[in-house]
Amino acid sequence: MAAVNVAIKQRPAAPSTPADMPRTGPITDRYGRVHRDLRISLTDRCSLRCTYCMPEQGNEWLARQSILTTDEIERIARVSAQSGITTFRLTGGEPLLRRDIVDVVQRVSGVGDDIDVAMTTNGIGLDRVLPTLIDAGLSRLNISIDTIRRERFHALTRRDRLDDVLRGIRAAAESGLAPLKLNAVAMRGVNDDELVDLVQFAVDHGAQMRFIEQMPLDAGHTWSRSAMVTREEILASLSERWTLEEIPGRGGAPAETWRLDGSRHVVGVIASVTAPFCGACDRMRLTADGQIRNCLFSNTEYDLIPILRGGGSDADVEALIRRAIWGKLPGHAVGDESFLQPARGMNAIGG
Repeated sequence: MAAVNVAIKQRPAAPSTPADMPRTGPITDRYGRVHRDLRISLTDRCSLRCTYCMPEQGNEWLARQSILTTDEIERIARVSAQSGITTFRLTGGEPLLRRDIVDVVQRVSGVGDDIDVAMTTNGIGLDRVLPTLIDAGLSRLNISIDTIRRERFHALTRRDRLDDVLRGIRAAAESGLAPLKLNAVAMRGVNDDELVDLVQFAVDHGAQMRFIEQMPLDAGHTWSRSAMVTREEILASLSERWTLEEIPGRGGAPAETWRLDGSRHVVGVIASVTAPFCGACDRMRLTADGQIRNCLFSNTEYDLIPILRGGGSDADVEALIRRAIWGKLPGHAVGDESFLQPARGMNAIGG
């Protein structure tokens, strides 16, 4: 389906029982987009304090009793799998901070046949637990690293943990999980002079570098479109070093990809702001406190907790998920004057 790039205004959630909403079959929205990907945030806590994500101090964490239990996560995943979800991505915050992370991976991987369990992590502590995670069913990894310069890493993350991240990346590269993807948010005046170095670093580790346009998801709400590094600027910078050959057949993937100098090495760009891919979106999100979000930028959430902890059935869980997706808008409207940044920061929504 072609991308839908339209200016829209936020509107209330769909009625609780839309007459035209499918009750069976794949989870589909009113624009015909079939959903196959559920991103599950396991915690809003993180071992870093990246400047574009959260403050260094004074964070208001989710109450522990509000965080989904492993049983609840497994139940939602099982219901989702029965409705056609095949990819589950575990995110945070930092998912490795969950003490039961191995159990979560094992349970989610077992909810159906041909289930793909991926994880997005900052890599801290990954080297110690990765073999166990693979045995539990983890199949893919994305590791976030915005810079490979020590002083810059410390300034950006407010933590001196670069060596820990690099150990995690080396462990992932040696594990055989493929494709290994490294994510970096491109930021003007911060790391935009390092884009080529980051791609070469990824190539040296047999990984794919993926650059992400900075999005309005910071807890401080200081994002500015004029200050962000755009897709075109990223490609222009990389083109000074490599010949980029666009790879067709993107489908619903968030990243556009290019081959470097005709080789097997690939770089990606996720241009959610300047080149949105909403028309092919097949993703939904589950926050650590049990809220279904039909879009990363949505200001509407659908609360599963009353069903999970109030004696609701699996059919009730499925019905709420379907209502959430049926209420999905055609696009996120970041470029529209009416756009309202989500109240939650990225760490609380889930990457």
